[in-house]
Amino acid sequence: YGAWRFMHSNALGPGKGGIRFHEGVSEDEVKSLSFWMSLKTALMGIPLGGGKGGVKVNPKELNDSELQELSRAYARAFVDVIGVNKDLPAPDVYTNSQIMAWMLDEYEKIKGVKEPGMITGKPIELGGLKLRADSTSKGGFIVLKEFLEKIGKDKSEIKIAIQGFGNAGLNMAKMLDSDGFKIVAASDSRGGIFVEEGLDINSLVKLKEDRKSVVDSEGAKVSNSELLELDVDVLVLAALENQITEENVENVKAKYILELANGPVSSEGDEVLFSKEVVVLPDILANAGGVLVSYFEWANNN
Repeated sequence: YGAWRFMHSNALGPGKGGIRFHEGVSEDEVKSLSFWMSLKTALMGIPLGGGKGGVKVNPKELNDSELQELSRAYARAFVDVIGVNKDLPAPDVYTNSQIMAWMLDEYEKIKGVKEPGMITGKPIELGGLKLRADSTSKGGFIVLKEFLEKIGKDKSEIKIAIQGFGNAGLNMAKMLDSDGFKIVAASDSRGGIFVEEGLDINSLVKLKEDRKSVVDSEGAKVSNSELLELDVDVLVLAALENQITEENVENVKAKYILELANGPVSSEGDEVLFSKEVVVLPDILANAGGVLVSYFEWANNN
């Protein structure tokens, strides 16, 4: 176990960045992600810097009361370095608005002040924004649509695969589907599903909401690694970092890649994609909808 909070830069304003609960969290990862956040907030032109937090833990092994205690312990540990004008946490991998609410409550209890702007991604009742829940996906959706329009591609000639069916991937799939795009493959941590004529996204979403996996759906079973090598036009990477690396990059057939997760393409993989003239829509643009709406929430609270 271990817990970290890093602030990379507050040159443009308070640090800003999520807290993730995941067994793969490390000091180096949290440092790197805080640097990414500095680039993202600067690119978006908002008066915030870059920060990041994480706990090395498997949250799936914790019950609700243990999760609450972990969240409150995190707020207690970092109470002096986070704050409305210092560094603003938010949800990230395996954290959500309930966890933000517990952290806010613990922080306000210790400080003895009302300070809802110290954390974003909160429940609406505590000063959160309705926009926030699917804002990361919405940003990616807008970026992808603008890009395809710019290069003159019609949605009828586009086949899409989505790796990762958590909050970001699932909402991205819903938006693309309702806009008439064809999604032929999707995967989550248990594996993936491929249907050449297009997936039934509504039934996939229902499966996921019933706490099942997309693998339980009808269609050809594919692994997460096989999904990355499917013959599709657009690959949406909405899982974790380092999914496309020098090991598998030569097998990637997609012409366009949207980084909805942070760092899903390694730097070595990126160089090969560049030489193959594959367009990568980078994470600091493609998933910046989340931080943009977090800025609105912070400004609103203040």
